[in-house]
Amino acid sequence: MKGYTSDAIRNVALVGHGGSGKTTLLEAALLSTGVISRLGRVEDGNTVSDYDKMEIEKGYSISASVVPVEYKKMKINFIDTPGYFDFVGDVNSALRACESAVILVDAFSGIQVGTEKAWNSCKEYNIPTFFLINKIDKENVDVDKVVTDLQHKFGTSVVMLSEPIEGDVRESLTEAVAESDEELLEKYFGGEEFTDEEFIRGLMKGIASRSITPVMTCCALDGRGINEFLDIILKYAPSPVQHPGYPGVDAKGEPVVRKTENGAPASAFVFKTLADPFVGKISLLKVVSGKISQGVELYNARAEKSEKMGTIFFLRGKTQGEATTVEAGDIVAATKLQYTQTGDTLCDKANYIQYPPVMFPEPSLYMAIEAKAKGDEDKISSGIGKLIEEDPSFTMVRNAETHQTLIGGQGDIQIGIITAKLKEKYGVDVDLIDQKIAYRETIKGNSDVQGKHKKQSGGAGQYGDVHIRFSPSQEIFEFSEELFGGSVPKNYVPAVEKGLKESMEKGPLAGFQVVNIKAVLYDGSYHDVDSNEMAFKIAASLAFKKGMVEAKPILLEPVMHVEVTVPDEYMGDVMGDMNKRRGKILGMEPLHGGGQKVIAEVPQAEMFKYAIILRSMTQARGSFTMSFERYEEVPPHLSEKIIADSKSEDQ
Repeated sequence: MKGYTSDAIRNVALVGHGGSGKTTLLEAALLSTGVISRLGRVEDGNTVSDYDKMEIEKGYSISASVVPVEYKKMKINFIDTPGYFDFVGDVNSALRACESAVILVDAFSGIQVGTEKAWNSCKEYNIPTFFLINKIDKENVDVDKVVTDLQHKFGTSVVMLSEPIEGDVRESLTEAVAESDEELLEKYFGGEEFTDEEFIRGLMKGIASRSITPVMTCCALDGRGINEFLDIILKYAPSPVQHPGYPGVDAKGEPVVRKTENGAPASAFVFKTLADPFVGKISLLKVVSGKISQGVELYNARAEKSEKMGTIFFLRGKTQGEATTVEAGDIVAATKLQYTQTGDTLCDKANYIQYPPVMFPEPSLYMAIEAKAKGDEDKISSGIGKLIEEDPSFTMVRNAETHQTLIGGQGDIQIGIITAKLKEKYGVDVDLIDQKIAYRETIKGNSDVQGKHKKQSGGAGQYGDVHIRFSPSQEIFEFSEELFGGSVPKNYVPAVEKGLKESMEKGPLAGFQVVNIKAVLYDGSYHDVDSNEMAFKIAASLAFKKGMVEAKPILLEPVMHVEVTVPDEYMGDVMGDMNKRRGKILGMEPLHGGGQKVIAEVPQAEMFKYAIILRSMTQARGSFTMSFERYEEVPPHLSEKIIADSKSEDQ
């Protein structure tokens, strides 16, 4: 695979619903251009794009892969993205590296949820977009209906395009072309015909501005329409040099835009990281400006470290092709970059630029992970750390309070893949369990108690005696003393406070942390010889246990602020489900472009599997965000069960 000049390169993301044929389309393109001698099948696990052992086993893409297709002395860097929604992070990465996107649509299934999501992503990234209706060989397929549905759903910008453009296709495109340019619009209204050059210029301008979204058709299995599709991409998809420019910031944080030009200072953006068991870490770079060669030193803007470009190569699936110099606009892989992560910018140090990182969605599902074998905990951390380098859309957090390690991702499929990879790549077998809730304990009433610690055995004894009033407080812990007459010497007061603070770590109901109490030390007694700090600390803890029990202790639970974005037709189901979850609806906001945002407060205990439930309830069209709001009292009937469960765990 040779290097290409910037104007002879096209970078195209393949997106769309799972099963629409993205991977098979690439097989057809590689077969048509003579790279492979027979069409690989996803079911057989022998495609160029889905080469990962896990992808072969599962039968679907779980990671974006670069597959260049060399055609008519030009190169199209296709990035095949996963169709499952759990792997949306890879879609975002691919869109950052490309100048256009093709949304594949299954001719039989028509518009699916993944079609809508892909369209919304392309719109968000403002990337020129094409539709490709695949699988036109299926029985009872009505391509005209699919096109009409696309136009109805996504607007009048959606128009049929075939190569060469003639007859009805040219006629239906003429108005869209006219609207892309004021001069052409005048000519159109004047009843003048466009020259071929004007027509193509207007069409390209319309595609680049997203005012025209061409629709093509093909059948990847029998190769119909594949060459025509490649011709259209070469002719009408923007090349890197036609990109308006990549925004970033300079060393002072000031905005700067870098165009894709070979003469410009070198800069590249790391859009994806692969963990190869033999080679190690592979960084996929989009060369934004300048040229990159083996041995050149580039500066990592985030890490503030220099990186030497060792071996660089072109990737086609897992196949590596040597690269010596790579021009602006191309995609290349680099190994053994020491400090570099996904989202980093590598640049010429004297011409600093930092591009924005890839945006990954917040995890919506958290599960606790436990090693099946004792002593494997370090292996879990190390393995997950390496997997996060590959897929930064999931995260790992250690909950110091519940002592659980949590992994957070976009859904159960992604988390399942993570645990499967942990076993396959790093030899760690794990169990997934529900995360524990960090409940709190507090009091609703007042109490006035004595805590007395007296110990006499042989030598020096221990003596501490305190009288403490307990009451609710707005603060986590409030302590004061109202001692008089030296009943407790002042030097023992800090020990009393410390004894209370330590006791608050485990409450009397279920052993959860105690909050919002006020303690007033107002009396006590001491012994000249036997009193010491430890004795008063123990006396305080005895007072605490007694005082908590007598002051009407209650259990508190974390309540979350939840915002659910949902299409109108699912509003009833979502609202009904929220009520079942003890949720309080605070309000609703209509969304620009349709749908509603439901704002609610819901106990955390009711939200653990909500990502899976919401996806099922809304056919994956709904999404939500969640953040901690406050603690509230647990209803008595639930409180009893939580306390009982906690006590049985401790036994």
